[in-house]
Amino acid sequence: MPHTILHIDASARRAGSTTRELSGQMVKHLGANRIIRRDLATPLPLLTEDWVNANFTPADQRDAVQRDLLSLSDELVSELKEADTIVIGLPIYNFSVPAAFKAWIDLIARVGETFAYSETGPKGLLEGKRAILAVASGGTAVDSEIDFATTYTRHVLGFVGITEVEVIAADRMALDPEAALEGARAAVARLAA
Repeated sequence: MPHTILHIDASARRAGSTTRELSGQMVKHLGANRIIRRDLATPLPLLTEDWVNANFTPADQRDAVQRDLLSLSDELVSELKEADTIVIGLPIYNFSVPAAFKAWIDLIARVGETFAYSETGPKGLLEGKRAILAVASGGTAVDSEIDFATTYTRHVLGFVGITEVEVIAADRMALDPEAALEGARAAVARLAA
């Protein structure tokens, strides 16, 4: 059965990044017929007033400028829709997600595309997908009260319908980098089992 992985790296570091190493190993262990690659070290644009106005203009009423403003967002949403599994290399920067990852979230969280409003509240439209996060931190323990990155990412993914989220952490690397990385690598190796 064909399997597509969307591989996202959010680290600003292109070399020497723990999350890049782990997410790359995840992709290898999982195997896929197709890999869609999105490297957020190449910055995404931030939302602007014109983008927001274009987004809230009905699709059949958008002019060429508005369609152009939304074209990158449309591409990012399409990547998510096409993927069966989303692998995200996610470092914790200052207790939260990197700004580049937040920009990605802002561009993919679109009403009518990835979620819809209902009488019972928002409903995610990207159900039936799996996400695996490769998280690394210097001093923040994953899932602790000061980890706003992992909890936020789980929430946002759930908001768009991706509720099967697994976390592999190499956290608190400033204390014992070898042990943190060894544990994370072992967890990655078990993905294929």
